Amino acid sequence: MLLKGKTAVISGAASPRGIGRSTASLMAEHGARVAILDLDLGQAREAAAALGPDHIGVVCNVADRDACRAAAAEVVRAFGRVDILCNNAGITQPVKTLEIIPEDWDRILDVNLRGVLYLSQAFIPHMRESGGGSIACMSSVSAQRGGGIFGGPHYSAAKAGVLGLAKAMAREFGPDGIRVNCVTPGLIQTDITAGKLSDAARADIIKGIPLSRLGDARDVAGAYLFLASDLSSYITGAVIDVNGGMLIHG
Repeated sequence: MLLKGKTAVISGAASPRGIGRSTASLMAEHGARVAILDLDLGQAREAAAALGPDHIGVVCNVADRDACRAAAAEVVRAFGRVDILCNNAGITQPVKTLEIIPEDWDRILDVNLRGVLYLSQAFIPHMRESGGGSIACMSSVSAQRGGGIFGGPHYSAAKAGVLGLAKAMAREFGPDGIRVNCVTPGLIQTDITAGKLSDAARADIIKGIPLSRLGDARDVAGAYLFLASDLSSYITGAVIDVNGGMLIHG
């Protein structure tokens, strides 16, 4: 078991078919005690209970700094320490540049980018106290290729910001033994994408993917697990592509 004796915090992990939920399940399988953070406390607790009695569900709005601090305090009270943080929570919106209004810009940037900052700020002091840890941040292939299928330009901007923020944190907190890396998924089959692709559109997208399939939540969870474990103990400031070859770049 790669995470035996470790504790993990995963934001946005209550959705049944989401990447966060799959990551929570995989990390629990590998021995971690998991705290599932979500806007919906009931769903967070239900998801944690499904993993077993050693796990907890905690309410948290990642765009609220005080809420992140309160969640961190609750997790530390329950587990005593935090070894792993997955900044997984995110939202998207499929609009074009000229359709973006200020409220949409703020909402997308707040959850996807500000949330990474606030949650990291809340947990890094605890990681420092315990001698280090691993932070993995959710970005997207849309940040690398300039747009995606379900996310507008503001989503691409937010996810590109995550890449820069994570690299800066990796440089700053490396001396404290805290590693910070990013995952950049391609098109993953989750509740967010369910029912939004016609068979023809799906087939057309798959033609451009060398591995000839769409991704599953478990594919991204595997990358998160690797970055959380000691297998990646000398990796920080890195970006792990999980896109089936949709984007291959130098």
